[in-house]
Amino acid sequence: MQTDFKITHQTVVNAHVSDVWKALTDPKMVRQYFFGSNLETTWKVGKPIRFYGEYKGTRYEDKGIVLEYNENENLSYSYHSSWTALPDEPHHYLEVSYKVKKIPGGTELTISQTNYDEEKALHSLQNWEVVTNRLKELIEQ
Repeated sequence: MQTDFKITHQTVVNAHVSDVWKALTDPKMVRQYFFGSNLETTWKVGKPIRFYGEYKGTRYEDKGIVLEYNENENLSYSYHSSWTALPDEPHHYLEVSYKVKKIPGGTELTISQTNYDEEKALHSLQNWEVVTNRLKELIEQ
């Protein structure tokens, strides 16, 4: 059962907002830092978003709907992870949101995610740390 538990991960990327935005939304770039995930979406509000691939020998397909998309500002999508083994029902979807903000010397990136319980939330925080570190390695110069 989903709870109202929410995590937030924030980091500073030493790159322009548009470069961070491209890394968040361009499927070729996402694949390079997001555990090899393939991303399919049009980024149109109300349209599907899909992440799929293979991780440690296990195939996965995660999906959702784009909820918000404001270029170089913020985006969000609903998210159902095949790793949860929960039925594909509306109350089993999470919400993931990204916000980018220009700050002196770079971009502040804030990622928020609803979760099912505290254990999964802690795991997600660790994953977001890995993901953002890889994103930074990819675009910081």
